[in-house]
Amino acid sequence: MSIASVALSPVYEDCWNFSGHAFDKNGVWSDDSILIFLTVGGSVIPMRVLNSDSIACVKLRIQKHNGFYVKRQKLVFDGKELARNNSSVQDYGVTDGNVLHLVLRLSDLQAITVRTVCGKEFEFHVDRKRNVGYVKQQIAKKGKGFVDLKDQELLCNGEELEDQRLISDICKSNVAVVHFLVRRSVKVRAKPVDNDFEVSIIASEFDDNRTADAVGDRKTEEDLLAEKLQAALSKSLEKEFILEPVVVNPNTELSTVINQLLNETYNGLEQGIPPVRSSEGAGGAYLMQDSSGQKYVSVFKPIDEEPMAVNNPRGLPLSANGEGLKKGTRVGEGALREVAAYILDSPNGEHSGFAGVPPTVLVKCRHKEFNYPNGYDPKTVKIGSLQMFMENCGSCEDMGPRLFPVDEVHKISVLDIRLANADRHAGNILVHKNVEDGQVRLIPIDHGYCLPENFEDCTFDWLYWPQARQPYSAETTAYIKSLDAEKDIELLKFYGWNLPHKCAQVLRISTMLLKKGAERGLSPFAIGSIMCRETLKKEAVIEQIVREAQEAVLPGSSEAAFMEAVSAIMDGYLDKLSANSIK
Repeated sequence: MSIASVALSPVYEDCWNFSGHAFDKNGVWSDDSILIFLTVGGSVIPMRVLNSDSIACVKLRIQKHNGFYVKRQKLVFDGKELARNNSSVQDYGVTDGNVLHLVLRLSDLQAITVRTVCGKEFEFHVDRKRNVGYVKQQIAKKGKGFVDLKDQELLCNGEELEDQRLISDICKSNVAVVHFLVRRSVKVRAKPVDNDFEVSIIASEFDDNRTADAVGDRKTEEDLLAEKLQAALSKSLEKEFILEPVVVNPNTELSTVINQLLNETYNGLEQGIPPVRSSEGAGGAYLMQDSSGQKYVSVFKPIDEEPMAVNNPRGLPLSANGEGLKKGTRVGEGALREVAAYILDSPNGEHSGFAGVPPTVLVKCRHKEFNYPNGYDPKTVKIGSLQMFMENCGSCEDMGPRLFPVDEVHKISVLDIRLANADRHAGNILVHKNVEDGQVRLIPIDHGYCLPENFEDCTFDWLYWPQARQPYSAETTAYIKSLDAEKDIELLKFYGWNLPHKCAQVLRISTMLLKKGAERGLSPFAIGSIMCRETLKKEAVIEQIVREAQEAVLPGSSEAAFMEAVSAIMDGYLDKLSANSIK
């Protein structure tokens, strides 16, 4: 059964390529194969690959395998994401018998929760091209003991759904999870008992002789009672959540846009509308709704649910040494980096800064819907980043890059080079199209791996887009010229994050490279190529520059002396690059 059809409790085949051989690049059987194990959704899948297979090749085989309909996937081994598709399996040190963790991003599917008025509930994923009738069949087939759909209604946002209605039609707003309610003709009666509520569900068949109008009145009465019950229940949940900003420096004031973000999120929780865990990403991310329950307003990412953190909900192992999925990052610091990216992009607290990083703030939050492997503890408060939810028509990986305006791509490139982003792929750049004039705007999200301690894992998907080959405009060059790494470091310190020495050093060097490159008229491709490795084991040019500078200064030299050495060596590389480009 294909995940494209339904992913209720995924069960996968026991093995791929049972024999001890695998095909080589020429289609010939090869003995140079290894057996690896993929873990996904609680299942372990044996799989044979060649030592020389590229990561892209392995992902393609997973994508084409019967039972998977997933173009978007992450492979994690030994605490690191296998992100460089052109590198081979053996480059990453994968050997016979190793276990790889497969993280699926199910954006091709639609997450649906189904609930009865009695409170029974389950969740599954369905192909967005399917209709409501198919969903009912899957509920009846897979939800044994859950509910009998005979003579019952399936509703979404209070609207009864007809069998021929397409899921894609219901989910036009690209919401992460759609909530369905199964309801039959019942009367709901609630009465207070010890400040709680006892709900009695009295099922009764409508008399066959009742008129249509009488049936309509019965439903209206039921809906009104249900609304009163929901309002009462919501009121009882007022003390079941916490949402407060984390303010380290008492001299800082929250901007108007951040206050609005906090208020809208708080109002939704106050109405009893729970957070919805996103099916995207390798960590816990929760979509928070407004008071109407019809609109997402923010995304909360707890630090204890980050990839390889103690309460990660995606099954990733704990970090053995505290290092994150990307080299030079630490588990539990993702929220700080998310907030830092917004602060540096919007130093004055605007709604949208130069590159358009959504407003983000560090908060402490408590809710029973978060991931608690050992059971919910009302005393446990989670700290994480709260970022404004941005309306979009998809991500850049859903469409061809030629559609994107040059200036929009250049803004993303400035942000990523400046912050030495170690995780810029097309899936974390959202696309927003203005309804009135049709203008396209790119929105960068997911900055938990920016500002690392070294340049080893810097990756930029936009490097290979045609817009990256064009030089920066005069306006963008002027913005780059105004950047000051020392002021950035002080700004982050003012807001409570004393940037570690190595991270601060990377910020100084990357900002220097961006400024010197733009001054020479180099394109984003030329500058970005200096920061990114061509292969897993080949140092990037920026790493060579840093190493040469370290060798050039005396032990115990000051940071200023080291940066002067970096600047001089970098000038040599850039001058040579500029001369070659003129030829």
